[in-house]
Order: sequence, then structure tokens, then C-alpha cells
Amino acid sequence: MRQGALYIAGAIAVLGAALALRSEPWSPAGTNIPAAAQREIESVEKEINQVESETLARVQHERPDASQQVLLLGKLLFYDRQLSVGRNEACAFCHMPEAGFAGPASELNRTTAAYPGSVRSRFNGRIPQTHGYASFSPVLHYNALQGDLVGGAFWDMRATGLRLNSPLAEQAQGPPLDPNEMALIDAACVVYRASARPYRPMAERLWGAQAFAIRWPADIKETCDRPGPAPKADPLPVHLTPVDRGIAQATYDKIAEAIAAYEGSSEVNSFSSQYDYVMAGKAKFTPDEDAGYQLFRGGATHCNECHRDGGPGEEPLFTDFTASNLGLPPNHAMPYYKENQPDGSGFAANPLGPSFLDAGVGGFLEGPENPDREWTPRARSFIGKHKTPTLRNVDKRPRPDFVKAYMHNGYLKSLEEVVHFYNTRDVLPRCQAGDPGERVTCWPAPEHPETMNRRQLGNLGLTSQQEDQIVAFLKTLTDGYTPTGK
Repeated sequence: MRQGALYIAGAIAVLGAALALRSEPWSPAGTNIPAAAQREIESVEKEINQVESETLARVQHERPDASQQVLLLGKLLFYDRQLSVGRNEACAFCHMPEAGFAGPASELNRTTAAYPGSVRSRFNGRIPQTHGYASFSPVLHYNALQGDLVGGAFWDMRATGLRLNSPLAEQAQGPPLDPNEMALIDAACVVYRASARPYRPMAERLWGAQAFAIRWPADIKETCDRPGPAPKADPLPVHLTPVDRGIAQATYDKIAEAIAAYEGSSEVNSFSSQYDYVMAGKAKFTPDEDAGYQLFRGGATHCNECHRDGGPGEEPLFTDFTASNLGLPPNHAMPYYKENQPDGSGFAANPLGPSFLDAGVGGFLEGPENPDREWTPRARSFIGKHKTPTLRNVDKRPRPDFVKAYMHNGYLKSLEEVVHFYNTRDVLPRCQAGDPGERVTCWPAPEHPETMNRRQLGNLGLTSQQEDQIVAFLKTLTDGYTPTGK
């Protein structure tokens, strides 16, 4: 134990020196990042570096027990920018606590909605989804009585949890290999990069000495410095023996499970909102908040049918873990619609360009990632549907003027717009994106009208005051509440 602590102490010094140097990510010219957003990105990167350093210091000085080590290791992995192709993007880049473990850059939320990857010219086609309270999502399954899929992770549910028995762990394995996110070319590259990090001794104590006992090929660094995706002719470009490949995969699974353990911890899921205090009898709603809660739970708005506030013996999670097509229009402000030309490494994220339609869960069910052929015939009924997120921390923000983006494509920019859309989608006239009155007196056409949810939203008949009252209630779901007088 003492030897590991000394190793970490020395590694912290090395890490501090490394953080002082700015490593330039692999990226071609023309990144589509607004200047104001670039300044925010740099601020987020500094914060991530600071959290990583502080967490390493905790490992050294607090002598954590085995349970704490798992969570601290998961946190270190979560905040490690080295686990991306350009050594510039950690998982936390899209999921910072001050923004409710969602996108932490106000200007990106306001403009591009989606976030750039380690290759800064590549943007995702969806916004970061909060991982707060995501650990409660069950393994994806089809409920025949409901006629619905339940569980999984990601907006399209593709992290099913069937292999690792944890949707959140399988979700953690997505971004490191996603060309539009952390962009490593092979899962073995994640393990290779992790093997050189200061938390390696703790990982070996938890997982065993075999975790990094891999004979790396001579070209491992050059291979892992190339951005993904891997060529179709060479899908595993880190060339390992079958045994070493098996070790690498097992350790990659352990890395994902450690990240999921941190994401499932009380640091991330604290159940400490004003709502929780009210339910515990230790605080009260204002009249408007209480009116909003009654509207939220009332049958006329249907809010509580998908964003469940729990029942006897349930922790209120404000989601039912299903998916729905809300009838949103596409958000062509997202750079993804322009990613139809090969970049410097020959990769084009979206060959369809502006004609792309996000198929959501239906696209996953129709594609090669669907692990259950019995789900495939149901794919068309899930076209355009996206997973219902928790409403916890839906308004959490670092400052009052911070802009958050909502829904899978970030089309809506405030809770007021969200509730107004639910209330008037089918009442107000159609208009084009950018027309005067858009989002206030008119709405653009939905992306997938054929599967649009027409029963639970679109014409709720709420007054503007009632819309405001629901927003007031939603703001009580922000963690970190301190009762008056405490």
C-alpha cells in the first residue's frame, strides 16, 4: 500500500508538469467553434485538470478503503483527458457537475448545441445527455404489456446493458471509440493510455496484476495517435495476440465499470433538491411551485406519465426509461449537418449532409448494434423516438445567464420554451426555421410526424401563467438545495 502511495505521489508531480503544457489535438482547419465557445472550452479543460489533480491528491492522502478506491478510480478515468486521441478531451468534457452532468459550455449550448470531439472539427449529431441518475436505468428489455422498450442508455438506447449487465458501463465504452467524440481507433488504445497513468497501481490492486500485462506492438503509440474510425479492412488496428486481446477487452470492461460506479455514486446522484426536502417535510414549495407540481401530476398535462415522480417504495427519478417522439423539428444549427465531406483523415461523419434525419431508437433497432433480432420488426414504430431523460437537475446551471440546450438535438434553449412547446405544438401555425415568431407563435414541422406522440402533448390548453408555474416546479429539482435558515 505504501509503495503504491509513493508511486502516486511521484505521478502527481509528473501530471502537474504535464498539465502545464498544452498538447495540441489532431485537428484540421475550420473547426466551427465560435470564439466565445472556445474560451469556455479552455475554461472547462482547466477545471477538468484541476479536478483530476485534486482527486489524485485524495488518493494519496486519504488512504481510501476498497469501496472508495473504486469510486475514485472511476472519477480519475472520467476526468482523464489522455484517454482521447488528441489527449484533450475527457468524458467530463460533456458532463460537468455544475451543468447537471450535461454540457458545460453555454455558448455551445446556445449555438451548435452538440459538442466537438477530440478532433475539434468533428461534432456529434446529438447533445450530451446527462448521466445524472442514469445508473438507475435497467437493462434494455421489451415490455409486451406496455408494448414498449424500457431501459438502456444513450438517446437511442443502444447501450443495452446486456453484455455487462449495466447500461451505464456499456455507455461509458461508447465515447472513447466514437470518431466524433474521443476518437480512439481501438479499445486497446484506451487500455494502453491508461497503463501509463498515475492511477495504474490502484487499478492493478483492484483488478489484478494481469490488467495491463499486455505485450504491446512496437507501433502502438503511432497507431493510437491516429483518430478513428478503424479501417474496415483492419477493424482492430492494434495487433495483439488472442490472449493479449482478451486481457485488453477485460480491462476495458473494468474501466467502463469503474466509470459507471463513479457515475452511480452519491456524488453524482445526491437526491438533495428542494423537491426532496419538501417530500421529506423539511421545506415547502412556494405557491407557484406547488401549483406547478399539481399541474405536473395532473392528468391534463400527462407530464407524470413519462417523467414519473415515483410511487410507494420508489425513489422519484422523473423518467420511466422509455422513449418518445415529441415531434421536434430538426436543428440545422448543428455542425453535424455539414459533416458530409471527408476530413483530414478521410472520415465523413454524416454523408447525408443536410438531408439527414435522426431515426433515434428506430435507427438503432434497424442497425447492426441491435443484439436482439426479435426487436427488429418493431423498428419502424420507434423511428424518431428518443429516450425520456430524467428531469432531475434539468435547470442546474453555474450562473443565471448560462444557456442550456434541451432535447436530443438541442433545439429548445430554455425550460420556458420546452413547456411552451409541449403546450402549443399542435395549436400554433407552422413556420420555417428562422421565421419571426419561431418558438413563440409558431413551430417548424416535426422531423418524423409518422411516429409523433399525439396523445400526451401538443395541445395541453395551459395558460401562460400555468406554463410558468410548471417551470417554477421544474426548477425545484436542482440538487444542492439548502433550506432557508440552514
